[in-house]
Formats: sequence, C-alpha cells, structure tokens
Amino acid sequence: IITGDGENEEVYSTEDCEFAAKKRKKDHFRNNTDSQCFYREKWIYVHKESTRERHGYCTLGEAFNRLDFSSAIQDIRRFNYVVKLLQLIAKSQLTSLSGAAQKNYFNILDKIVQKVMEDQYNPRLIKDLLQDLSSTLCILIRGVGKSVLVGNINIWICRLETILLWQQQLKNLQMNKQVNNGLTLSDLPLHMLNNILYRFSDGWDIITLGQVTPTLYMLSEDRQLWKKLCQYHFAEKQFCRHLIPSEKGHIDWKLMYFALQKYYPIKEQYGDTLHFCRHCSILFWKDTGHPCTASDPNTCLMPVSPQHFIDLFKF
Repeated sequence: IITGDGENEEVYSTEDCEFAAKKRKKDHFRNNTDSQCFYREKWIYVHKESTRERHGYCTLGEAFNRLDFSSAIQDIRRFNYVVKLLQLIAKSQLTSLSGAAQKNYFNILDKIVQKVMEDQYNPRLIKDLLQDLSSTLCILIRGVGKSVLVGNINIWICRLETILLWQQQLKNLQMNKQVNNGLTLSDLPLHMLNNILYRFSDGWDIITLGQVTPTLYMLSEDRQLWKKLCQYHFAEKQFCRHLIPSEKGHIDWKLMYFALQKYYPIKEQYGDTLHFCRHCSILFWKDTGHPCTASDPNTCLMPVSPQHFIDLFKF
C-alpha cells in the first residue's frame, strides 16, 4: 500500500496493515468494555468461599454486569424487581459498594430515571427509591470521617446533587395525555372495572386508579376489595391485633391496610425474578437459563427475592 506523493510517500507491508487492524479492533473492544461490560452468558456463580478461580464473581458490581441489569430495566416484567433491589441497596449496602459497583449502580439508576421520564412508567416507585437514596447519602456525608463510603467525598456530593436534580425533574414530570378515539377504560362495564381493581396488589395503585373517574373511585372504596388486599398481604393474627372500626361499627379495611403496612412487610409480587440453582450455585434470570448439570433441573430452582439477592453477596 502506497500513501502520499513524491518524497513523502510511505510503503506499508501487509503485516503492518494487519497489525494496525488488530490494534484498532483491540482498542475498540477495550473502549466498549470500559463503558459497559457485555457477557453472552447472563448468569453468575455464587460461592461464599473466596478462591483464586472464582474471585471477583461474587461481588455486587460483577453481578450487575453479568446479570445485565441495564437491559433488565427495559423489560416491564423485571423493572420493579431491579428498582426494589436498588432501593434495598440504598438503605443498607451503600457503604459496602466497591468503586466498580458504585459506577454500575448509578449507571443503572440513570437509565431507570431516563426511562421513567420518557415513558412515564411507574414514577412513584422511582421517587421512593430516590428519596431513600438521598436520605441515606445525607446521613453518610454528614458523618464523613466516621462512615466507610468507598471513594472521594466530593464524588458522593456530586452524586447527591444529581439525585436531587432527578427528584426535581420527576416532581415536574407532566404525564402525556393519550389521544385515543377508540374504546377507553370508562367504556368498560362495571364488572370488568371491578375485576381490574381486584388484580392490584398495591393499595396506592388502587387509590391512583380511583382518581381517574367517579365510577372508579366508587369501586376503589369497596370494603370487600380492601379486605381481600389485607388478607393477601397479612396473616389473620396480624390484622386481628390492629382492628380499626369505622363510625358504623364495621372494620375499616382500607385504614387497616395502611396501618398494617407500617408494622409488617407486604408480599412482594414481580412479573419476573432471578432464580438460584442449588445444585450448580448459579444465579440467573429464569428465561435465559444456565448450564445445569442436575438430572432434574426444575427441582433445584429457587426464586430469589431482592433481599435474598443482597444476602447472597454478604460476606
């Protein structure tokens, strides 16, 4: 290959060109992996013992990459699961995050906020997460010198400012009005609307839907609806201790639900969760699978709640 003209022309051999091409590919791959690690297999070994072969595979930062949480938030079935997981980390695990885990955590958080801003999907959930995160950071930053936050304090102050900015953006979020000339929610018969309300497992979702139309408000105030919700989330012994009668002498199940929520955890419900194989000690998304060596893999699977996920990475 000849380049240039006259005295400045240079001759490159085939070997030089191949070397340059390989270097460009290597640099391109390095740049991509620096910004986002990509793994074909979306599963991770989880072992309590630290060995030379498995060192690095049992950290939260590595799990964020290996399980591809950045893509998981784009799946409506997994969105709530990932947000709940980040919320639990914000409440209790910030001080244990390594530098890589911090970077991955806030990258995923940024993508979640942008998704909510663009799609207006479940803003209440992310508002709760940011509130817990900002509260925890304020406490830890005030106690600088006593806390064990990994990284420069100025970086954490910048992150707190970013969180406060996100909170303001979500506060000013205007829901787009859907233009639809076809069938709307209000056109559905009462029994179908009632059936929809009975599908909700969160009391705030029922209240929010009840604000749409007077008919939905009437259905959302049904005592039987709130009684079913209490029975779903709490044991009979629990709500028997906190009976709240109404003025007419009946039990106010709606107030009961929110009163019990302060004392007891509610059942978590997700469209999709991570699973753990007890035989292989592998954590994975169920629909992606993993290389199981058990004779009957289904008997070894165990769904993993967000809290259980964090417990797996505690040492």
